[in-house]
Amino acid sequence: MKAFKLINTPDNRCAFLEGHIPLLKHIPADHFFLQDHIEDFELRPHPAPRYQFVITLKGKLKFTVSNGSSFIIEPGIILIANDLTGEGHAWEMIEGHTEWERVYIVLPPNAPDQFEVLEKK
Repeated sequence: MKAFKLINTPDNRCAFLEGHIPLLKHIPADHFFLQDHIEDFELRPHPAPRYQFVITLKGKLKFTVSNGSSFIIEPGIILIANDLTGEGHAWEMIEGHTEWERVYIVLPPNAPDQFEVLEKK
């Protein structure tokens, strides 16, 4: 499945990697929860509150990292949030979407997330 991973850079800024998570891989999780409201974090840079998968069920968002690069998250794309310190990332709803329904799957610290970086061609 297509995925993006938010990471911290050595200078404590935020960057992202594009890749995927192979099907049928087991990933350890502490717990999960559902959310459908939009916090006031939108458009304000912030680090992830915990190491977690964010799986969008409804909505379309643009995530932006420290250097201004951005990517789009929509249903079917997994976000791995592991930018736990520093500037963090910002996001905004796009294309008329006003709802963001998502599942958070919280991973234990340093657990393998099975993320594989997209090979450049």
